[in-house]
Amino acid sequence: MPHDDRRRDPVRHTGRPRLLPAPAQRRRRAGIALMLIGLATALRAQAAEEGLQLRGGDGAWTDAVVLETAVDYRIRGLVAEVRVHQTYRNDSSTWVEGRYLLPLPEDAAVGALTVHVGERVIEGEIREKAEAEAMYAAAAASGRAAGLVEQNRPNLFRTAVANIAPGEVVDLEVGYWQPVRVEDGVFSVALPLTLTPRYAPAVACGEDCADAESLPAAAASAGLGNADPPTASIDVDLDAGLPLARVWSATHAVTATREAGAAWHVALADEVVAGDRAFELRWQPEPSRTVRRATFTETVDGEHYALALLVPPTLPVPPVPRELILVIDNSGSMHGESMRQAIAALDRALSRLRPDDTFNVVRFDDSSERLFPKAVPADAAYVAEARAFVRGLEADGGTEMAPALALAFEGEPAGGRLRQVVIATDAAVGNEQALLQAIAAHRGQARLFPVGIGSAPNAWFLRKAAAIGRGSAVLVRDVAELETRMDRLLDRLGAPALRDIRIDWPAGSEAYPAQVPDLYAGEPLQVVARVPALPARAAFEGVTARGRWQDALLLDVQRADATGVGRLWGRARIEALEDARRAGADEAGVRAETVAVALAHGLVSRYTSLVAVERTPSRPGDAPLESVRAANAVPDGSLAFAQGATDARLLSAIALLLAVAATACRRARR
Repeated sequence: MPHDDRRRDPVRHTGRPRLLPAPAQRRRRAGIALMLIGLATALRAQAAEEGLQLRGGDGAWTDAVVLETAVDYRIRGLVAEVRVHQTYRNDSSTWVEGRYLLPLPEDAAVGALTVHVGERVIEGEIREKAEAEAMYAAAAASGRAAGLVEQNRPNLFRTAVANIAPGEVVDLEVGYWQPVRVEDGVFSVALPLTLTPRYAPAVACGEDCADAESLPAAAASAGLGNADPPTASIDVDLDAGLPLARVWSATHAVTATREAGAAWHVALADEVVAGDRAFELRWQPEPSRTVRRATFTETVDGEHYALALLVPPTLPVPPVPRELILVIDNSGSMHGESMRQAIAALDRALSRLRPDDTFNVVRFDDSSERLFPKAVPADAAYVAEARAFVRGLEADGGTEMAPALALAFEGEPAGGRLRQVVIATDAAVGNEQALLQAIAAHRGQARLFPVGIGSAPNAWFLRKAAAIGRGSAVLVRDVAELETRMDRLLDRLGAPALRDIRIDWPAGSEAYPAQVPDLYAGEPLQVVARVPALPARAAFEGVTARGRWQDALLLDVQRADATGVGRLWGRARIEALEDARRAGADEAGVRAETVAVALAHGLVSRYTSLVAVERTPSRPGDAPLESVRAANAVPDGSLAFAQGATDARLLSAIALLLAVAATACRRARR
């Protein structure tokens, strides 16, 4: 049978060639062109709404506010006090209001705001959110300088500063406290200098949609992709309280200088860098000073707080029969280096499968796919097929994580195996709450081990998902460390090093986390408590591979500069209340208790904000005030926009326009 090209050609052939379109076709094509022009205009309008530029009162585009960031760390033992200085410089000829999305660590206790306007200094205060917004709006309208810090997510905050005069420089100083992380004997702090665009799913996502209302327009783009991204400088005053063998960064070149006693000074080697990736600083004690236990205490207004660290013994754990489900995110936000990292991570996991393991692979973007109908033996043929499948993946589409997790948790593993789910993702999702609820509801006996990929992964979601999934999270901040970090995670998968943990506190104490999770090899026991008096004693017990383990800590008065423990307790209490709300606790009760804790400890929360208002107006009454969002940097190695990040209403309009255009094209071909 002769080959017929017409079967492959969607254009209907006729016996008579037409050199010029018929008048009706010309009209249809003109209409399509107008629709496409309208679509382009809508996209440009959305970009403007996303804060890429400033539109003046006459409708003309003017230069946006230029933003620089300087970060000062003061680390004492297990507590880091951090000040983030955002410099807004008004390069336009009009009075402006600057807005910015400020990513912060997932465990940051945000509680300080100072606005510097020339020689004037305005201190912030914690107020209920609606009251703070009203105070800020009134100040902006009346010409007074003002600053505002609101929580969008536990690790994402909105900052604003009003009434920046033409040519004026304003410094917005945001302060927070965070606990130092400890893993495998290495201490660290990290700061996300930008954010990965977050995808809002097309289906209803409950309360996330309310919080994410600005995310497609702000967090998803937020001016990402500007030619001149914000810059950052970082200065660290480090006193770990014991001699250190090494101080280094996994993400940036730094200079670390040993000073008197146990003190170190650390700065960026390049002084100023593009704010396009997370910063992480690490330090390790001298071998003879390995930390097994530590306590830090603080007394504030007659209340006593303690931060305790205890490293349980590391004992070999016998392997258990397991089913390993490897999930990989190949959505659009993973484009570039993130996708290469994710593929390498899963390839490493596949190469480390034990002969008696069973496994499967799930990939997802805006659709989900399971490689095998059910878990298969880890023989050479199946592993080779899986490695080829993973290596052939490309990043595209939206980040619909929920269906992929459902596939991973579906059914029960055969033969009484322990199901372990490893997911490699940047977690660029806007529906975190819905996903966490799904994990809690559907994981069964499975354990979840997230691997954070990329320059700016959503660390709060990854760690919270691991906690709910009774697993452990790993963030790969340096490509060179990927194999080492994956190997360490895979070594942990056998079983928890310490489980069934109980802590006996003095009567009247309140400690967090209230339910201590199982610990894996290299993970310490780290808790914060409010105790009735100091000194106090806390007794610990749990179960290791060799049986019952017991230990105790004396909580005593510490040196005077160990500040911030009380705020860390307040932050932990608020997080526990949020967990209860997510689990179905009464919303009104949670709100009232959260507000009380936040106001008592001076913390930003879902219901409270920081606001600073100048008493005297500085903007003339007849001068208009324009608004501009300062740009976040594109995360290093990624695209500027998340797939699916366009506003839902605009997407609907686009879909309708394209459908009409497609119909017109089909008719035009007849």
